Amino acid sequence: MAPDLTVVIPTFNERGNLQPLIARLHRVLAGLAWEAIFVDDNSPDGTADALRAIGRLDPRIRCLRRVGRRGLAGACIEGMLAAQAPVVAVMDADLQHDESLLPRMLEAMSQGAELVVATRYAPGGDADGFSGWRGLGSRLATRLAQRVLKVTSSDPMSGFFMLRRDSVEQLAPKLSTQGFKILLDILATSRGRLKVTELTYSFGVRQSGDSKLDNRVLMDFLGLIVAKATGGLVSLRFLSFATVGAAGLVVHLATLRVGLAFDLRFLVAQAIATVAAMTFNYVLNNVLTYRDRRLSGWAFLRGLLAFYLICGLGAAANVGVADWAFYQTERWWLAGIAGACIGAVWNYAMSRALVWKDAA
Repeated sequence: MAPDLTVVIPTFNERGNLQPLIARLHRVLAGLAWEAIFVDDNSPDGTADALRAIGRLDPRIRCLRRVGRRGLAGACIEGMLAAQAPVVAVMDADLQHDESLLPRMLEAMSQGAELVVATRYAPGGDADGFSGWRGLGSRLATRLAQRVLKVTSSDPMSGFFMLRRDSVEQLAPKLSTQGFKILLDILATSRGRLKVTELTYSFGVRQSGDSKLDNRVLMDFLGLIVAKATGGLVSLRFLSFATVGAAGLVVHLATLRVGLAFDLRFLVAQAIATVAAMTFNYVLNNVLTYRDRRLSGWAFLRGLLAFYLICGLGAAANVGVADWAFYQTERWWLAGIAGACIGAVWNYAMSRALVWKDAA
């Protein structure tokens, strides 16, 4: 029988949580036709192998293993699009989400809800499973999202929600595959067109494995806020690329200053500073901006040489546009900004197409 509910569960190094989570799903979803799709980002702990072993005994358990792609948002989108059921739920594998809420969420969907959010912050819910700093960060992020993007959910940062698969089909082309806050993206992209119902729950304590949240999540979150606030004009990747470029400018100036302090000719010091900044930008972009398609080995070296060439042409475009703008306006600061913007856009577009071969 085709399932009535698909539960999508992104995983990375969650092998120790699989058996207890699946046992809980069997218990709370007894009597329902359901399936669970675990989307694994090539976990080194053997999560995918364990899921396949379980799936050989229980066909309701499916594993979608992703190689060369990383990120919770992208995993959720791929899992939802692979669902067989008309209703899709998303939850974590770390046992912090209360799976007993799933039948109530499904009931709310049958009563006309188009998106059901499991909230920690409405009266009756709590987030005791958070550490002090993570709890504070989650609340601040929630308030910022509500103010900037005008979302009305009490917990737009929740990773536990349910919606119809046809809604996923409509929204998926506009959703970002980077970052962690897929629900916030859905709420911002739908622009209030989905009928939202909220159910409260208590956020539990992680039982096994390590949290997938790190310092890069802040950049992802801010990038998503900017991308949605600008109607997609500024993408999350471009914002990360530009931020790295700003840091590279600091490296350039510091290297130039050191070179001049050692009595190098300005042209020599400038050349060294330029190479240092480009190398810094390439390494940091490989780690942060394009971490889901990170280059290594010989591909890393080939990418570095291509990045040098792209940035060299970008510098020429920068100077050419700045010179034209200064001739037209006689405002040096405006000319400098125009040249920098053109150079940044050129470097981003070309490196995306030729170095990391990103299609989004």
